Amino acid sequence: MTDAAPDRDDNARHAEKAKKRKAAHDRKLEGMTDQKGLLIVHTGTGKGKTSAALGMVFRHIGHDMPVGVVHFTKSEKWNTGEAKLLAKFPELVTLHIMGEGFTWETQDRERDVAAARAGWERAKALIRDDHHRMVLLDELNIVLRYDYLPISEVIDFLRDEKPADKHVVITGRNANPALIEIADLVTEMTLVKHPFRSGVKAQKGVEF
Repeated sequence: MTDAAPDRDDNARHAEKAKKRKAAHDRKLEGMTDQKGLLIVHTGTGKGKTSAALGMVFRHIGHDMPVGVVHFTKSEKWNTGEAKLLAKFPELVTLHIMGEGFTWETQDRERDVAAARAGWERAKALIRDDHHRMVLLDELNIVLRYDYLPISEVIDFLRDEKPADKHVVITGRNANPALIEIADLVTEMTLVKHPFRSGVKAQKGVEF
């Protein structure tokens, strides 16, 4: 019986704090009436850049909103889990796997540049159309880092030609500062620990 009053006091204080937080949150929302297509960048040395982007892709699928996906480094032979799953939604997903593997696998710069160019042309078409609500450009940052595409061309297109209501998500390490500058949302994944450093290779369902 003696504990009842302190419990009621704790609950009352909690309710009052929650009420104040809700009021403050509601005031913020009152001034947030706009919606727009976002340019989103996932970068950094940590794992999860593509995984987080795919989370948004699957949210779009869940809302029956069409999405386009262009993989700039992954190749068809990688046989990734996400490609298998995306293929199950042909009416909602346009998937282009345009990569030749990482640059140390091809060892052919001209071939890598050609693959990057082909991927970029597909990406521009998806972004320009009036069908897809979101376009994921997976590992485009890698392509830009190695100068397979001119950064100025990519920046000019995203700034001047991306439809105002379309979301574009770009992943990959070492995002160019110019891309970060024009982006609406930038997240940097930070590496703390990774099993690869302990001799554990990439595994199905985790890395691919």
